[in-house]
Amino acid sequence: MSLAVIMSRSLVGLDAPIVRVETHLASGLPSFVIVGLADAEVRESRERVRAAIQSSGFTFPSGRLTVNLSPADLPKESGRFDLPIALGVLLVSGQIIPGLTDSSQDDKSYLLKLSRWVVAGELSLSGVLVPIAGAISIALSVARSQPDASLVLPAQSAGLAARVPGLSVLAADSLQAVVMDLSGIAPLRAPEALADECIQTEIECLSDVRGQSIARRALEVAAAGKHSLLLTGTPGVGKSMLAKRLPGILPPMTQSECLEVASISAYSGQRGLAWGVRPFRTPHHTASLAALIGGGAKPRPGEVTLAHRGVLFMDEMPEFDRKVLEALREPLESKDVCVARARMKINFPADFQLITAMNPCPCGWNGHSVKKCSCRIDQIERYQGRLSGPLLDRIDLGIRIAESDRNWLNLPAGETSEIVRNRVVQARQIQMHRQNCPNGQLPAGQIEQVCQMDAQAATLLSKVVNRERLSARSIQKVRRVSRTCADLAGQKTILGEHIAEALQYRLRMSGV
Repeated sequence: MSLAVIMSRSLVGLDAPIVRVETHLASGLPSFVIVGLADAEVRESRERVRAAIQSSGFTFPSGRLTVNLSPADLPKESGRFDLPIALGVLLVSGQIIPGLTDSSQDDKSYLLKLSRWVVAGELSLSGVLVPIAGAISIALSVARSQPDASLVLPAQSAGLAARVPGLSVLAADSLQAVVMDLSGIAPLRAPEALADECIQTEIECLSDVRGQSIARRALEVAAAGKHSLLLTGTPGVGKSMLAKRLPGILPPMTQSECLEVASISAYSGQRGLAWGVRPFRTPHHTASLAALIGGGAKPRPGEVTLAHRGVLFMDEMPEFDRKVLEALREPLESKDVCVARARMKINFPADFQLITAMNPCPCGWNGHSVKKCSCRIDQIERYQGRLSGPLLDRIDLGIRIAESDRNWLNLPAGETSEIVRNRVVQARQIQMHRQNCPNGQLPAGQIEQVCQMDAQAATLLSKVVNRERLSARSIQKVRRVSRTCADLAGQKTILGEHIAEALQYRLRMSGV
């Protein structure tokens, strides 16, 4: 044949659109051209493919070779197109002989098998396949759009892709192994599902926090409903200590969440992340807008995406640049980030739980019982004013952490993270069964149906709303938080005590 078509996948953000690798061989002076908006890494595959074909015992054809990566307007990058290009070259030069079990069959059955393959892999000069980035992203996209396809990947990458349920994955060690499968000599094997490179991750226990019953309760409510939380207090009261213990009381990750997190980790170039452990990201307050939200000439995910399905902890929040803080408003609502460039627009997921901490004033001692605050009133107002009203309106809970008891060393250890996590898991299961999402993400259209209150709760909420002039968004957040309090108590109806607790968290935030 003079034309061969093999399906592959590109990688745009975390999506892997289909790419048709079309290889054509014509008579004429020897040349090898790759077209279709290929970047330098793809164009360099000409030399890798030539050397890999010759090292594998095949002959590189003499003639006019043209490889088209379609669609032509989709940017192509990395060396994952080496394997489909090499197979195309061998096909058009007649060096792959179809393996037919029945002599009455023709090339149609052979082409049918090849049409069901999705091939991606980088070749070394010796013809050995090396791992590629984005294997899980490619596998997830193939499983969604081509569930009947077989994904052919390098062996190490295939082990990760095999974790995607319902997808047929084939592992290949070399170009020769793929050719032997197509020739009917030795079929490619199905790999065993492997986890990402794991490290031992020690999750800190909530029992280390002695006293601070109000703060512990707020942390439990935030975990149960996936609510955002603002912690305010003087230096040393335990704001960071509490935030670092939130991952230990969150529900275990589902298989789909693990795959999403692993896909993001691989795309961003991280290594050694523990499989099944929720991300906990702590950007420094000097982080730029691109570092937090994402960006760059070739858009890369920011901290809000790296914290997807996990926790984003922003300590010393007023010290962040104002533009950086205001950029959080959209991801907190939409749960994703759109990074737009002249040639492309990429959407990154950003379903994170925000935990923030701040001091009450620049010196930190405003409200302390012993140490005296040295800040003027205008300095305090300016410091607290760095958190705008629209941003605070998007945070669900806020508490002022009191000073620890002087005899806190003699206090008994609190409940362990395991005990609290059990209550959180039970409350989260109630929410998923009832509305298929945590209370913190409950759509506005379902609030009336899900957050039903008794007469006392409705009266209390109405009085406080009229007195404090709460915004519509604040009212919705109060009802969502009160629904979480009721779920933790095992109540089907929101009672007055649940509304009162939710209102305390809301009103304390206005006095940061």
